Amino acid sequence: MIDLMTQVQATSVSTASPQIHTAPDDRLVYVSVNDPLARPLFEELAYEYSSRYAGLIDTDEIAREMQRYPVEAFAPPHGAFVLLLRDGQAIAGGAFMQHADPGTTEFKRIWASRNHRRQGLARRILAELEAHAVRQGYTRVFLSTGPRQPEAIALYQTNGYTLLSAHDFGEDQPPGYLFEKYL
Repeated sequence: MIDLMTQVQATSVSTASPQIHTAPDDRLVYVSVNDPLARPLFEELAYEYSSRYAGLIDTDEIAREMQRYPVEAFAPPHGAFVLLLRDGQAIAGGAFMQHADPGTTEFKRIWASRNHRRQGLARRILAELEAHAVRQGYTRVFLSTGPRQPEAIALYQTNGYTLLSAHDFGEDQPPGYLFEKYL
């Protein structure tokens, strides 16, 4: 295992919490993964993954990752899929699904449009997912992110998540940063 503090410091971005910028018509909507409004989320996530992990993860594997979970995993009563709409377009979003551990949910696909970053939108989505998870009876969140996603790592660290492990490519363990938070 790598030295967690060294890795976290090396991949951290500014940990100052940005102000959340909202527009008068911003609204949160819960939709199905298949809703056409969700298309920008999946397209941009595929772009982010392929650009950040080029040469490390095969593009076919990235495509499979985007389809890994069944639609029902992100639907009530055990899951949710939320989008933040501005002018009717998705500019941020995220989801959660039931985790194998009792009382635990797993957050997935937290995203902010690259054209709307540094506005606190991912933080807003994270807060909404936490609140909705509590409404659905969850008491703990588990999540993971890739080692080449310093913005996500910083988001979780500055919002009360505990780092469980951190591994990069080329280590004995699969790459990724694992976090938890009790709600």
